[in-house]
Amino acid sequence: MNKRSLILPHLVAIIIMMIWSETFVSSKIVLEAGLRAVDLFFLRFLLAYACIWIVCHKKLWTDNWKEELLMVALGLTGGSLYFVLENEALCHSTAGNVSILVGSCPLYTALLVSLFYKSERLGMRQLIGSLMALAGMVLVIFNGQTQLHLHPIGDILAIGAAWSWAFYSLLMHKVLGKYDTLFITRKTFGYGLISVIPYLILQPMQIDTAQLFQPIVIGNVLYLGIIASMLCFFLWSWVLKRIGTVRATNYVYIQSLFTLVWAFILINESITLMAIVGAVILISGMMLALKKNA
Repeated sequence: MNKRSLILPHLVAIIIMMIWSETFVSSKIVLEAGLRAVDLFFLRFLLAYACIWIVCHKKLWTDNWKEELLMVALGLTGGSLYFVLENEALCHSTAGNVSILVGSCPLYTALLVSLFYKSERLGMRQLIGSLMALAGMVLVIFNGQTQLHLHPIGDILAIGAAWSWAFYSLLMHKVLGKYDTLFITRKTFGYGLISVIPYLILQPMQIDTAQLFQPIVIGNVLYLGIIASMLCFFLWSWVLKRIGTVRATNYVYIQSLFTLVWAFILINESITLMAIVGAVILISGMMLALKKNA
């Protein structure tokens, strides 16, 4: 695959990170209207599944039960488990801590995938680049703050979310060569919905339809379900297939950079010298990590 053909998937990865970094604003609007995080997750995935079913409904099952179990694991690690762990982490820790710990998932992904696939072995250059990007991300998230407060329960849950996404990336590496990305995305949403049911039994859904159908709330739910979930998950699967799991996942680092920009534009949050230095280190490290071994 020549370099020109790889430009598009890299650009798509950046756009996906831009969209995912903005979802904190849309989610906050919906949550402040009275919906719980798990209710929002269920509505997002249900809407995404319904939409993708329209264009991908002919093939129902994988070729064998082992690969069907892989799809179950995708729905769990990339759907219900990841979102529940992240949302519960936010209830017990600060947003900054959770952002840093969840944002470290590219490093976990690189380590995990390199253990199972020789073609994705983590070289010294990629390791140094990942560590640089992680350090830059921390500076961007701190944005002038000088204190880190530890919250053991929440921080452990956030690390669990990062590892959940790392395993999701590893499993995606196994199925992308066998099945169409639309089919994989539909199965992920479907099993994500099913696997969150036990959590909903313990904490039943509490949706006020009057609040839900307020224009600003339903508008953001539609955006989160159709654009941020269905479209972005499908495109992310395509990106993983085109440029590789480890290289693609490195783009997760720049979510914090886009979040900083959104905060500056939408809520007039200042950008400090610490954040600027962090952004330079982050981008430099990510560019280094994106280079393949010689």
